Amino acid sequence: MPLDAQNLALLEERTGHKFANLERLEKALTHSSVQVQAGESYERLEFLGDRVLGLCISEMLYTAFPDAAEGELSVRLNALVNAETCAAIADELALGNIIRTGADIKTVKDKRLANVRADVIEALIATIYLDGGLDAARGFIDRYWKTRSQQTGAARRDAKTELQEWAHQQGNLHPVYEVIGRSGPDHDPQFTVEVTIAGFPSERGDGRSKRLAQQVAAEKVLLREGVWKQD
Repeated sequence: MPLDAQNLALLEERTGHKFANLERLEKALTHSSVQVQAGESYERLEFLGDRVLGLCISEMLYTAFPDAAEGELSVRLNALVNAETCAAIADELALGNIIRTGADIKTVKDKRLANVRADVIEALIATIYLDGGLDAARGFIDRYWKTRSQQTGAARRDAKTELQEWAHQQGNLHPVYEVIGRSGPDHDPQFTVEVTIAGFPSERGDGRSKRLAQQVAAEKVLLREGVWKQD
């Protein structure tokens, strides 16, 4: 079903962009699970939007952090262009209400749906870029990514990766993660994970997926041991 006038107006208000090519916008909002002809889904636009996002964020970080080393810039970049961040921005735009997906996608777990929302954000960036060029895309990206780029946490590496390396430095140790609890319905589960490292107190983390719970537990260890500082 085509995007109706009300949702189009809301999308233009939230993105700050008036879409010139509505047919291309429809593609950007259409998952390949919908029974459409080849080339009518967001996949090609996602490919382009991913590159435009990476360029604009790289430029943003290069300008904002003139004293940062390449390693720090790379960590910040990865945190800003990953699926979790893109999906969160899709939620701010309420894209979940207007993305077209097939019935099989509507019943899948949250993680895969988050990846779809992240993909659509990149396709939307490509649509804006093709409509108005790099300045238009940069304007949209600045609106939703600039504040995030300045947060302390954006300079942090993935918590599990950081903990893995820290544990290795403590004597070739390895974090071990164990799911110790699960609650809630199948469509909205809550996991509790415990991480243990030989010779150190364990920590627990909660999350809507095992991975998120592992990240929370790992972060607690990093903060407790002074590897990370509280924002």
